[in-house]
Amino acid sequence: MARRCEYDPAFQWLTGMEVVNYHSLADFRVDHEKALDQLFAQLLGVLSSEGLIRLEHVVLEGTQVKASASGSSFHREKSLRAHLAAARQRVKAMGDPRQEASSPRAAARQRAVAKEKVEKLEQALEEMKKVQAAPQAHVENSEQRVSETDPEARNMKQNDGGYAPSHNVQIATDAAHGIIVGASVTQAANDKHERAAGLAEVERQTQPRPQHLVVDEGYTTRENILEAAAQGVDLIGSSLEPHLEANRSRLQQRGVEAAFYPDRFRYDAGSNRYTCPEGKPLPYQSTQHDRVGVERHVYKARAADCRDCPFRRQCGAGKKGRTIVRSEPVRVVAEYLAKMQTEAARSLYRLRAPVAEFSNLGLKAKLGLRQFAVRGLAKVRCEVLWACLTYNLQQWYRLRWKVGRQPAES
Repeated sequence: MARRCEYDPAFQWLTGMEVVNYHSLADFRVDHEKALDQLFAQLLGVLSSEGLIRLEHVVLEGTQVKASASGSSFHREKSLRAHLAAARQRVKAMGDPRQEASSPRAAARQRAVAKEKVEKLEQALEEMKKVQAAPQAHVENSEQRVSETDPEARNMKQNDGGYAPSHNVQIATDAAHGIIVGASVTQAANDKHERAAGLAEVERQTQPRPQHLVVDEGYTTRENILEAAAQGVDLIGSSLEPHLEANRSRLQQRGVEAAFYPDRFRYDAGSNRYTCPEGKPLPYQSTQHDRVGVERHVYKARAADCRDCPFRRQCGAGKKGRTIVRSEPVRVVAEYLAKMQTEAARSLYRLRAPVAEFSNLGLKAKLGLRQFAVRGLAKVRCEVLWACLTYNLQQWYRLRWKVGRQPAES
C-alpha cells in the first residue's frame, strides 16, 4: 500500500497525493486491532443472516506462512547476547558528539533505530527461554536459534522439505459456502495442539459451536479425540494408524528376529493369554494406563521358560522373560475409530481437502499472503485478519452481489 501511494492514481487520490509510510500503516492496524476484530465478527453476522454460514461442518486447517525475517537473522543464545552488548554500547555512545550524524533529524533517527534493535534483541532472549522450555524441543539448547529481527517467528518445515522462518496460521472455514469463520496465528511448528484454540476462536467469533469439526491427520490424536468428545463436538479426522514401522525398528535394535515379532504370538481371548512360536504361554499380568486414550495389557512369559529356550537370543527375551503388550483404545477413542469407518463420516472427511485448499489458496494466491510484510505476532495477526476479511467480502460478492448483477436470460 505504501508503494502504491507513490504511483497508483486511485491511492494518490485517496491520500491527496501524500505518501503514507508503511510504518504508519502497520501501527494503525495494531492500534485498531480491536476494531478490526469487531468488523470481522460483524461481517460474519451479516453473512450468517444471509444463510452463507451454517456451522454444520467447519474445516480447521493450519498453513505455514513465511515470516518477514530471513534465515540469517536466527542466532544461538551466545550470539544474541554478544549482539545485545554491542547494541547497548552503540546506544550509550549516541551522546558522544563525535558519533552524532550531520543533522539533528538524522541523529534522532539513528537513536531510534539503535534503541529498537536493543528492544528486539532483549525480546529475542526472552523468546529463547520459551524455545528452550518447549516440550517439543529435541535439540541441545546451544543449537536452538531465535531471530534477532523477528523474535516471535519460528523455523518451520515447508512443503518443499526445507525450513524457513514462518508463522502457523490456523484457518477455520465453514464448508457450506467457503466462508472463513475463525483465524489465529501460533508459533507451533505443527497442528497437534491447535484444535482447542482453533475451535475457541470459531466460538468467539460466531458464538454457536460447529456441529462437526473436520481436521486432517495433524490434529488427529487421542488427546484431541477425548477433548472434543468432552466438549460435545463431533470430530471428523483421519484414522489412528498403528506405528508398526517404529515398533519393528525398536525390535530390530534389540536384535529380535522377524519370526518372533508380536504378531507371530497367538492370542486366545478365552484364556486371555498369548502363546509364543515355541508353544510357551504368556499369561496376563496387568493393565497399564500410562498413555492417553489407551489401555495397555501386559502379558509375560515365565523366566524359566525363556531361559531354557534355544531361541532366547532371536526372541530378545530378557532375564525375566519375554513380554507382549496389547494396546486397546479406551471407549471414546474406540467409538471414534468405529465412526470413521462409516461412509457418512468418510464423506464428511472428504470435504476437508477442497474446502481448506480453496480458502488457503485464496489467501495465498489471490491476496498474496505467502509472506508477511510485518513482524511480531500482533502485527501478523492483524495482517491475517485483513486478508480473511477481504476474502470473505470477495466470497460475499461472488455468492450474492455478482449473481444479482448477472443479465437475465432472454
